[in-house]
Amino acid sequence: MPVLHPTWPLGLALFLWTASLEAAEANWSAYGGGPAGEQYHPATDINPGNVAQLEVAWVYRTGESSEGSQGNPGTLLQVTPIQFEDSLLLCTARNDIVALDASTGRERWRYAAQVARDTAFYGSQYCRGVALWEGLKTESPCSARVFEATIDGVIHAVDARTGQRCRDFGSDGRIDLNALDYLGQGRIFNTSPPAIARDTVIVGGAFYDNKHGDALDGLIRGFDVRSGRLKWSWNPIPPHLSKSVGGANAWAPLAVDTSRNWVFIPTGSPSYDVLGVNRKDPVPKANAVVALDAETGEFIWSFQTVHHDLWDYDLASMPTLTTIDWQGKPRDVVVQGTKQGFVYVLDRDTGEPVFPVEDKPVPTSDVPGELASPTQPVPTRPPPLTSQRITADEAWGPLLFDRLSCRKKLAALHNEGLFTPPSLQGSVLHPSFLGGINWGGIAIDPQRQLAVVNSANLVASVTLIPRTEYEPKKHLPEGFSFYEMRGAPYVLVRGVLRSPTGAPCNPPPWGRLTAIDLRSGEFAWQVPFGRAVIAGLRTPEQWGAPNQGGPLVTGGGLVFIAASPDPYLRAYDIRTGHLLWEGELPVPAFASPMTYRDASGRQLVVIAAGGSAGFETDLDDAIIAFALPGPVKQHSRGELE
Repeated sequence: MPVLHPTWPLGLALFLWTASLEAAEANWSAYGGGPAGEQYHPATDINPGNVAQLEVAWVYRTGESSEGSQGNPGTLLQVTPIQFEDSLLLCTARNDIVALDASTGRERWRYAAQVARDTAFYGSQYCRGVALWEGLKTESPCSARVFEATIDGVIHAVDARTGQRCRDFGSDGRIDLNALDYLGQGRIFNTSPPAIARDTVIVGGAFYDNKHGDALDGLIRGFDVRSGRLKWSWNPIPPHLSKSVGGANAWAPLAVDTSRNWVFIPTGSPSYDVLGVNRKDPVPKANAVVALDAETGEFIWSFQTVHHDLWDYDLASMPTLTTIDWQGKPRDVVVQGTKQGFVYVLDRDTGEPVFPVEDKPVPTSDVPGELASPTQPVPTRPPPLTSQRITADEAWGPLLFDRLSCRKKLAALHNEGLFTPPSLQGSVLHPSFLGGINWGGIAIDPQRQLAVVNSANLVASVTLIPRTEYEPKKHLPEGFSFYEMRGAPYVLVRGVLRSPTGAPCNPPPWGRLTAIDLRSGEFAWQVPFGRAVIAGLRTPEQWGAPNQGGPLVTGGGLVFIAASPDPYLRAYDIRTGHLLWEGELPVPAFASPMTYRDASGRQLVVIAAGGSAGFETDLDDAIIAFALPGPVKQHSRGELE
């Protein structure tokens, strides 16, 4: 962002800032559109007046699709491609890196990451994106590099133009993160792209929740983009707790402020995630937005969104960096969504909330030895995007026996509203551990200063069961998950509460799309989002649907989003939230779209449509580009120019 002189008129300052933004984001150069993660592109060719004319321009299939049978892990195609010159760069579900001709979708090259077929995270293989470094404005080998952090915990560096490995990086072009010491039990997986800050490639990592009390510490590491030399590491776990506590890891994408050269980290919950008897001392940098110096790893500030997390309310989405008009002056902010359905707006220099945050009293725990925090930080604005409390009398179902079943389930659980701690009786968790706001993140219209975010609205239950008493047939309902919590006196069973016909037990809408005015903290609009299939019937639009994926905002005044269990890419009018267009897909797309201009200047919108076994949909392996009318091209893996 350019320096804005304090004597300049605000309108001129914002005009110059917007102009610089459009120049910087002419390419979709990073997972979130750019380093700041605004999920915005200034192109205006596709707009409310012509979006209904969009047609499929080309289709590319990765050649990978599996529901997880015959010993193979399932595939989840959740990638958002990025643009480099006249190519699109993406990773496949099996973690290969592919370059496509941005105009035609034809494969240019493919790099085999050689991830072992039996390596999976929660039963699946997937990759949400790659990162790009353009350090040298030449065409010499590896002067531009693509970085991928694969699901087996390896960083790969390849030439952005040829797909050849950059063998001067790390050990023959790779760094095995699992060969490094993460100070705990378990192994590192990666599903999100690295962040690039000048000449530093920065990675966090994922690992299994609720498995180890002393899980791996959530170390963030910065490596030199050329040599792979470790430049720094930062640990969110206090040193005196590191031998008994782990986690607080950042598995979601990271954001970078290129002018300050700061990286913004969304951290998760400390281990065990839903049980805190092993971490009675505070872990203040868990469940927090953390700002670090990207060159040195030096800590700058942090803001915690959950104290002593017992709900797995980790920060699942990328912090979003933008600039708002605040009291007559531009103010740089960080916008962070949470699984609780809250959106925090923080000053980028200090981490102080722009809108007041109050520490409000919350329920106490009855689990022996548990010290639940007596208060939790609640923003006064914006309002929560989801409901946060449900009683047994509010249980929902499409049929009477559904409602009665859900009412019985809710009545049996400990339920004091938001932040009801897990219990041996079983506790209501609303919003669920899925959110709220998950990894799809937030898109920003920088001119209107609107934040657009999709959210899910589901009720779940969490039950701690004495280890010596646990019996799967008795304690593990269909559709629920078991977590062993090694070394703890309890095991964990949790899942979304559903009726006999499969409907969520809480009233719809189960998914929403919301636009927030960042200058006032109020909703500009909110609409139900998505449609589901329950008992073989497609639900009405006003019910919305659970969702995974994120939105895209364009300078043309549109919000594009898929993310729903039905197979459509949708476009909404950003001024009103009115649905303008639905583009049919072969299967649902649980990914975030992107847009770009090809070599001819044509604007295209791209979405990865792979379906999901978790959502019980059909599967596919399609990368689909939409554009205003023109010929359709179809390509498959291995069809080179």
